[in-house]
Amino acid sequence: MFLAASLLSQALLALSITASPVEVRNSPITIPLTMNLDFSNGTNNLSQHDKARVAALRNYNTHDRRQRLRPIDVWSSIFVYTMSVGIGSPPTSYKLILDTGSSNTWVGGDREYLESSTSVDTEEPIRVVYGSDDNNEEFSFDGTIFRDTVTLGGGLTVTEFPLGVAHFTEGFDHGEDGVLGIGPRALTRETLTDRLDDTIPTITDCLYDQNKIRQPVVGIFLRPITADRRIQWGEVTFGGVDHNRYTGDMVCVDTTDTPPSSHSWGIDLRITYGDIEISEILGNTAGVVDSGIPFIKIASDAFEKYQAKTGGVMDGATGLLAISPRQYGDLEDLNFHFGNQIFVLTRDAQIWPRSLNTRLDGGRPYYIYLVIKNLGTQSGRGRDFVLGATFIQRFYVMLDRTRSCVGFAKTYYTYASTNYST
Repeated sequence: MFLAASLLSQALLALSITASPVEVRNSPITIPLTMNLDFSNGTNNLSQHDKARVAALRNYNTHDRRQRLRPIDVWSSIFVYTMSVGIGSPPTSYKLILDTGSSNTWVGGDREYLESSTSVDTEEPIRVVYGSDDNNEEFSFDGTIFRDTVTLGGGLTVTEFPLGVAHFTEGFDHGEDGVLGIGPRALTRETLTDRLDDTIPTITDCLYDQNKIRQPVVGIFLRPITADRRIQWGEVTFGGVDHNRYTGDMVCVDTTDTPPSSHSWGIDLRITYGDIEISEILGNTAGVVDSGIPFIKIASDAFEKYQAKTGGVMDGATGLLAISPRQYGDLEDLNFHFGNQIFVLTRDAQIWPRSLNTRLDGGRPYYIYLVIKNLGTQSGRGRDFVLGATFIQRFYVMLDRTRSCVGFAKTYYTYASTNYST
């Protein structure tokens, strides 16, 4: 699989595309997502990929370009959201990861790129390094930029899109064909081998620039995962949001100015547990929203406070905190403060779905595992939390380039109880 761990986190997305390249589309266009469950590498191995992604972003400001890793994902080996994307004319369908934590779009992973009448080889070399794990295994691809027609579901088509075509990949071996990155354009800097200071337009940029969508906005809706594979797991909306997928107001949070989070979909927030007045576990600080990481990760000092308050014990087999049924009954809300707005993770939202316990590496059927994990660094580093897929599954998320903000809204699943029952 394309190893994950946001570089979802662990989770990702799938679409297909058809339409006239000269047609101006009405916004927004909503496309269903597909989720792949893959536990073959286990949660402990997944933790290594999480660390690779975090280290990559932490090194974004390193002045020596030879030491800089891309601040984008090694993806989750637990669950990934994919989308079927058509490339070329006539279009060939590729299964791509939809990733908020990266911005390059490329193919050539499991399925080789098939040239067509619309394919133009620019001969421009590209190399993207997503990070390396504790065993120094690198996750990367090397290839060439082609310009080609890209077709998304719902009738969205862009022409002459700068597509990465991989000639060599390392660390990706789970069946996906590539990545469709919807992070900020700045994340593509230093991926063009011969023009390190230049950036590459993202798929959202091109949709907007070619008048296919009315605003450079992406909306994301994900369902909490269960053992039932028959349901639709989510959807992505280009050009706006799907108002039918959330309730109440959309709270727009300005993107942060604090590096390295400022290079991604980064925001500022603080976190409290239980009593919002006295139980702060993480002061106001910067972090990112990243669909490529499945869990919610917080700075080590905040994690220690959370562990103390919940009574969780580190489970060596899964790498997750485990609690007893009594402790679950005492579990309090985990509150995320965006200014004066508060979004709550209920006790059910803080645990791994028990129906999938045995799919974890070493998971036991009746254990209760928490989805809050240790980021591995103390707070104050400029990236002190990651709101991964298990957070996005409880709230609708909007990525708004024009207003430079990330929006959050409640959904039907914000307060739903989906995880505790076995």
